[in-house]
Amino acid sequence: MSTQPDLLYSEEEEALRAAVRDLLADHCDAPGVIARTESDTPHDLAAWKALADGMGLAGLLVPEAKGGQGATHREVAVVLEELGRAVAPVPYLTSAVVATEALLACEADELLAELASGRRIGALAVALNVAPGGAYKVVRHEGRALHGELTAVADAAAADVLLIPADDGGLYAVEASAVTVTPQVSFDLTRPLATVTLDGAPGRLLGDAEPAVHRALRAGAGLLASEQLGVADWTLTETVRYLKERKQFNRPVGGFQALKHRLAQLWLEVVNLRAAARNAADALATGEDADVAVAVAQAYAASVAVHAAEEALQLHAGIGMTWEHPIHLYLKRAKSDSIAYGTAGTHRARLAELVGLQAP
Repeated sequence: MSTQPDLLYSEEEEALRAAVRDLLADHCDAPGVIARTESDTPHDLAAWKALADGMGLAGLLVPEAKGGQGATHREVAVVLEELGRAVAPVPYLTSAVVATEALLACEADELLAELASGRRIGALAVALNVAPGGAYKVVRHEGRALHGELTAVADAAAADVLLIPADDGGLYAVEASAVTVTPQVSFDLTRPLATVTLDGAPGRLLGDAEPAVHRALRAGAGLLASEQLGVADWTLTETVRYLKERKQFNRPVGGFQALKHRLAQLWLEVVNLRAAARNAADALATGEDADVAVAVAQAYAASVAVHAAEEALQLHAGIGMTWEHPIHLYLKRAKSDSIAYGTAGTHRARLAELVGLQAP
């Protein structure tokens, strides 16, 4: 029997949010994140260690019997909302969600425990733009070694182990030290992409690639909506705060009717996105109608996050255009997320297919 999804946050989830927000306030302040994007080390590994090792958040999706916290996608969604609010440059989505889900599908317990503890960082070597069920590039498996090149792999530069799909249908664990990782020019400097080149790298077979990749990308797409919610929520909150302080003609700019209308519209969009993102997280946790819930969330999330960031940029006026103000980080993250794990159009087409709607 179908049960109603629970879209509300529990007391435990709100406590988790408060703890993560406090930690990120210490580690990922805006000037620090901007400075890091300009450096040779875009990933904040100190923040990652605090999240993964200090709070145990890297193992939320991993059962306790396998070395994890035994939580659900709902708790992970709360963490990702906060990471989105801070545009934190940590490999949480790629390692603690996508790579972890692939390993859960393969029952690769030893590696799973290492990722869950935060001792190691994993990355699924599939391009960031590939949607669940979409075609992805594979490498050649020949004589127990892997050969080939994979592009647009998110957070590959921070990974200790890469999960590589091969042409024999297998998913292989390859040590990062055995491959060449070349940074690509990334639009979102807080989630850098890289090319992974394998020239006879040894790989350990984990299991079948197709079901593992599909499970990983579905969870990635569904929980990405929570990150997009965090981005949209921060930009809306900051814009409202700024417009209350900024004065023109000796009155707060936020008092002008036209701006009130724009903010009210944006607030409605963000509230709707929260419902879609929570629904996706709840469906992934219960396994009920997860494909539909993920497609709905991703069909809607991209436009809201981008719209919120664009409005923030415009309504902050001149200061919003500066490099010192963090809005550009949020706009880049929103634009990058809009094509991550499939575009909104791809998810709309998938949704139509799932519910039996014919294309016009």
